Amino acid sequence: MRKYVLAALGGTVAGILATTQLAAPLIAQEQEHDSSVYEQLDLFGDVFERIRNQYVEEVQPKDLIEAAINGMLTSLDPHSSYLPADDFSDMQVQTRGEFGGLGIEVTQEDGFVKVVTPMDDTPAAAAGLQPGDYITAVNGESLQGLMLDDAVDLMRGPVGSEIVVTIVREGRAEPFDVSMVRDTIKLTAVRSRTVGGHTIVLRVSTFNDQTYPGLQDELKKRVEELGGMDNVNGIVLDLRNNPGGLLTQAIKVSDAFLTEGEIVSTRGRNPQDNERYNATAGDLAEDKPIVVLINGGSASASEIVAGALQDHKRAIVVGTKSFGKGSVQTVVPVRGDGAMRLTTARYYTPSGRSIQALGVSPDIVVDQPVHDPDTVPDDEGSASALPMRSESSLRGILSNDSMTDEERQQLEADRALVEETARLRDEDYQLAYAVDILRGLSVVERK
Repeated sequence: MRKYVLAALGGTVAGILATTQLAAPLIAQEQEHDSSVYEQLDLFGDVFERIRNQYVEEVQPKDLIEAAINGMLTSLDPHSSYLPADDFSDMQVQTRGEFGGLGIEVTQEDGFVKVVTPMDDTPAAAAGLQPGDYITAVNGESLQGLMLDDAVDLMRGPVGSEIVVTIVREGRAEPFDVSMVRDTIKLTAVRSRTVGGHTIVLRVSTFNDQTYPGLQDELKKRVEELGGMDNVNGIVLDLRNNPGGLLTQAIKVSDAFLTEGEIVSTRGRNPQDNERYNATAGDLAEDKPIVVLINGGSASASEIVAGALQDHKRAIVVGTKSFGKGSVQTVVPVRGDGAMRLTTARYYTPSGRSIQALGVSPDIVVDQPVHDPDTVPDDEGSASALPMRSESSLRGILSNDSMTDEERQQLEADRALVEETARLRDEDYQLAYAVDILRGLSVVERK
């Protein structure tokens, strides 16, 4: 027993000695670090005073300090920034689903303002702005060298006022101007329709406080119109050009179609702050097949939903690679009624993959064809303009005695649905592709 006690005591003493020997250098390093920080703060004070006293025009100290804070935050990553009181108030309004502006989500890349996505039914969407466009000037004033918030300020203005933005687009040799009229943006988070007779399309344009309730209401409405879930062959969840929004809403939308397992995890600098969010029992789609549509304008919360449903094999993801914003921002109110938007974590899909800068890769890559307005249609006299000939168009054909009138009517109805999807390809090829997948799955299931 005594040996154990001594061994333990000896170990304790050795530990104390080792700690004592290391403590002095560590304290010295910390003091040196603190000294360096204070020197840099003194430098900031010197520059601040020099600007305030000697700049060619008088500058408000408050503006200088806010610019310094914003510069500190924006130097970290494109999504961290300072929100003055007015901007913070605007952001709170946006999450409730109504605000004034152009309806465009932007980020900054290599010093330029880049369009993430135009939002549905907004001036930006009506004007034809596309994900990946670069905005180089507003009303003739160059945006080069401006902070993102300053560039956004130039694009804001009274509802009803006109704005001209200069666009640089891949595939266009020269920049071009686009004129828009600012409007009050009322975001309808979820819209729905029925395509092909049995497929429900849920178009989710943003993740705000209205998203999950809207999803529930629209899905319920369409199912009732079709006479129950038995008459639904599948659901298309359209997340294209959805710039994201609230993490809580992304979790709820994912949970709507998952019955168990992890939805997403967030991992920050301190392991104790890591979070995992799991699905609860219940599937609004009642296990019907789901196709998720994404593209380069699908970002953040959209990618959480697509990644969760893809990893759980709950949905087939179709389209093109998503934007790749895999970080979480925390908005922290600060004194003066403003706020600090700070990147505090990365999020990970259920399989443990981070999509930061990589995006979600679709299971089936489907590009949206770009229709060339300069394409000349076939002349009326060309062969392709002639009506297609078939056996039924010939005179004196034999009748088909293998089908009843009821079966013939059902065949014609099924054919009409297929032709409706075929016409949809000209309007929205990616959506038509998703509908075809669900129709094919329902055929296999019946067999």
